[in-house]
Amino acid sequence: VKMTSLLFQLVSVFLLLLAPLLASCQQLLRPVDCSAIYQQNRTKPSGVYTIYPAGERFAVEVYCDMASEGGRWTVFQRRMDGTVNFYRGWDQYKTGFGDPAGEYWFGLDNIHYLTNNKKSELLVDMEDFDGKKVFARYSSFSVGAECDGYVLSVSGFTNGGAGDSLSYHNGMKFSTFDKDQDTWPQNCARSFVGAFWYAACHYANLNGVYRWGADSTLYAIGVEWYHWKGHNYSLKTISMKIRPVL
Repeated sequence: VKMTSLLFQLVSVFLLLLAPLLASCQQLLRPVDCSAIYQQNRTKPSGVYTIYPAGERFAVEVYCDMASEGGRWTVFQRRMDGTVNFYRGWDQYKTGFGDPAGEYWFGLDNIHYLTNNKKSELLVDMEDFDGKKVFARYSSFSVGAECDGYVLSVSGFTNGGAGDSLSYHNGMKFSTFDKDQDTWPQNCARSFVGAFWYAACHYANLNGVYRWGADSTLYAIGVEWYHWKGHNYSLKTISMKIRPVL
């Protein structure tokens, strides 16, 4: 009886010591991106999920595309109806804004966290007001740290009918109307009413003013992808999404 009691006590102590380890293992399962959610359960549909790109204490909501090109995509930018104002300053582009169920920007810090430690690819889906859909895909995509200006690194273009409007922006720092980091003498973000990795100035203005299709009254001000529709056509929908390269 004494041996049984001693064994019971030892097992109890062991379980008490093991409990924090089990808890920490559960915490490690908190998904850092949509790819991790997909790996845990491949039947999950596209929709809004909670992820932890900056660690277990920093939960953020994001839209996960589980269908396009094999799924697993973490959507970090989405335009679809003009309900969210994207002409915003540096601090909001840093932390993110909008509604993951609709139009939103995930935040430069979060994008940096997701692309800093593992190789990621990018998919840009877009649609015009006639219902035609095309895409551009890049096999390598990352965003640097804030101290370096959130420099864009993008390469490995694959054409899905959209053409390549992003490679021109490779190596550029991110610019907003209150933080000009482009290579143009003036402020691209102010001149073209947006925020992006502008050079001098853009072939892609994905965070521009939401307008409705073809309109040449205001040059290059709109949600634009130049190599598909030119500088005077604002797209109906566009989204930028990333996933780790497995």
